[in-house]
Amino acid sequence: MSELTPLSPGHTPDVTTLLDDIRHLIGEARERAAIAVNRELTLMHWHIGDRIRRDILQEERAAYGDRIVSTLSAQLTAEFGKGYSPQNLLHMMRFAEAFPDEKILSTLSRQLGWSHFKEIIYLKDRLKREFYAEMCRLEKWSVRALRQRIDGMLFERTTLSGKAEAVIDAEIASLRATDQLTPDLIFRDPYLLDFLGLADGYSERDLENSIIRDMESFLLELGAGFAFVARQKRMTIDNEDFYLDLLFYHLDLRRFVAIELKLGKFTAAHKGQMELYLRWLNRYERRKHDEAPIGLILCSERSPQQIELLELDSGDIRVAEYFTQHLPSPLLEQELQRAIRRAHEHLEKPHTSVTSSPQDEQEP
Repeated sequence: MSELTPLSPGHTPDVTTLLDDIRHLIGEARERAAIAVNRELTLMHWHIGDRIRRDILQEERAAYGDRIVSTLSAQLTAEFGKGYSPQNLLHMMRFAEAFPDEKILSTLSRQLGWSHFKEIIYLKDRLKREFYAEMCRLEKWSVRALRQRIDGMLFERTTLSGKAEAVIDAEIASLRATDQLTPDLIFRDPYLLDFLGLADGYSERDLENSIIRDMESFLLELGAGFAFVARQKRMTIDNEDFYLDLLFYHLDLRRFVAIELKLGKFTAAHKGQMELYLRWLNRYERRKHDEAPIGLILCSERSPQQIELLELDSGDIRVAEYFTQHLPSPLLEQELQRAIRRAHEHLEKPHTSVTSSPQDEQEP
């Protein structure tokens, strides 16, 4: 709690300063009270939903469930006013079903309100619900921001979504326990850059200039934690100058993020170029407390086989596609589902290595 500004001996009180201090104290107290009330209301909704749900599930009869919800709604509304309609009671039941662990819910409710949860609880996939809840808690999204990220299919666009279910579970559990983000949670594919308003036939320089002009929107698309450092970062190697398109620093990862912008398909040569930049940054820019730099190659089209063969699905170099034109939600969903399916097929494919001796290579 804030304290009033101390007065020196013999000092005449300044009414304006005193009033400002008291206003600040009142504002802080009201904010704490609102947070506490919101949390208790959220927990109350969960407990109501859990209690009704357990009673109805015990009977295992749909007609009984409809009848009891309707009866409860009428009685509760008569006694406590609005907020207990049949629809709201069904929301509460779904809330308890979607978040069965009260301990986890208690932690989430310190940051997420009832309006947040209503955006999440009807997502069909459990892992998706847990991802949005934990990211919302950690990054303190507003309800509007949460809705935008769900509509923009953020989960499907993270590197994490292409992993095995057990890996996703472990990643979310680690985030819940440590509040530490990882590259798989941070990096996306594809990136949606339709806000740049680029016309057909744009160049790499046009793309870079548009990003610089609308850096705020670009940072929002990159995600929380990114800080812009430089454009066209010069690196002198063997008396020759090389230029990295964009350099960022990620506050949670504690590492530099090098971004190269490419038109057309990804090629293996892009990897070699990025490796050179990362090694230079590691030697000349990395500070004592930093992790090793990481690179992101943004291409207008991926090359899945090359990326797989070069093992760029993880590690210190990531490759992602970007779209400069708006994609309708159904088309975006189709693209993302195809990418996730390819990733899962890659995980399920047996990885065998074949080695040959010089004798094997000789003709008979």
